[in-house]
Amino acid sequence: MSRKNEGLSTRIVKDYTIDAAVHFEDKFMISPFEMQIYMDVETDSVREQNVAIERMNYFLNYHIDSAIFVDSQLAETIAKYEAAGITVLELPEEPYDQIVGIILMLKCNAIMEERLIITDCVFGSKLSSGIKFDLTLEQVQENFTGKYWWNNHTVSTAMTTTSKKKDKIVKLFDADKWTELNLTWREKGAQKT
Repeated sequence: MSRKNEGLSTRIVKDYTIDAAVHFEDKFMISPFEMQIYMDVETDSVREQNVAIERMNYFLNYHIDSAIFVDSQLAETIAKYEAAGITVLELPEEPYDQIVGIILMLKCNAIMEERLIITDCVFGSKLSSGIKFDLTLEQVQENFTGKYWWNNHTVSTAMTTTSKKKDKIVKLFDADKWTELNLTWREKGAQKT
């Protein structure tokens, strides 16, 4: 029986500090970003709750930490950072704290696949002079829809998730990163029901 049916509501809070960079007004700037996220638990499975949190931990610590946020329109700048071996995270506009927070909130929700849902996020960085943005799910969902990395449940940070060639091969095994990390919703060896 789901929590919604029982009338129970579990809400949790988690804090993150991420060291990342932004390319803003032709400058490279490093800053710690602080996120305080509020989540509703949407599954009774403790394993799924833990997997959802671990997916978010992995993504923020291994794909966002030490990366740089850049406006997707700056193709030449992006190419230079990539040539230097820096992970570039393309954004739909300049990397103001509010935009970075919105994109991270959407991506974390996508990778947790509705097991946990971030409903609110307080987000800011040293670059904003102590100002933090109070973001809600309703705000962020209406403006950044589409097939972009922040709406994809994989660890991908490529700007679009559409394939340029049609894949007509039937995949027999799920070889994505979540499987490799044992962060799928079913335990290895568990039977489908």
